[in-house]
Amino acid sequence: MKWRKWNTIIHRDLGYLCFGLTIIYVISGVAVNHIQDWNPTYAIEKNTIKIDLAEIDNSDAQMLTKAVLEQIGETAPLKNIYQVDSNTLKIFVENNNLTVNIAEHMVYQEKSKKRKLLYQANFLHLNHPKKLWTWFADLYAVALGLLAITGIFVLKGKKGIAGRGLWLVGTGFIIPLVFLWLYS
Repeated sequence: MKWRKWNTIIHRDLGYLCFGLTIIYVISGVAVNHIQDWNPTYAIEKNTIKIDLAEIDNSDAQMLTKAVLEQIGETAPLKNIYQVDSNTLKIFVENNNLTVNIAEHMVYQEKSKKRKLLYQANFLHLNHPKKLWTWFADLYAVALGLLAITGIFVLKGKKGIAGRGLWLVGTGFIIPLVFLWLYS
C-alpha cells in the first residue's frame, strides 16, 4: 500500500478519534479565553437580604453567624468566618459568600453554582484531575500533532503542500509570531 493511502487512513481515523475531545476543548477554550468578562466555571448569583439582628449579641461572631444562617435559610457547611470590623462580618459557607452589614441589618450574598457542561469541560481542559488525565491529554496533543502533519499531505499538486498548502502552513506559523511580536 502506498504511503499516501496510509497517510489518509491515519488522518481520517485520528480525526474521528479526536473529534469529541476537540469539541470539548474548543468550547472550554473559548469560555476560558474570556475569563476577564465572566466566570466560565461558576454562575454567580448576587442578592441583598434584610435580616433581624435586634435580639442578637453583635459582639459574638459565632452567635451572629448562627442567627444570619438561620434567617436566610442557609444549610451548607460553614467554612470560615471573619470579623472585618465592628460593623462587618464575612461568612463563608460552601458555594456561598456572605457579607453582613451589622448596623444596617443587611446581608450581601454571592452564591456560586457550577455551570452545566462548562464546569466539566473546564475541569478537563485546565487539567484539574492530574494523574492519568495528564497522560491522556498528552496523547491527545500528540494525536493533534499527527493530525496536522498528515493533514498537509492529504492533497497533491497545486492544492496540496506543494502549492496553496505551503502558503497556508506558512501563514499558520506567521500569525502567532506576529502576535508575539506585537505583545512583547
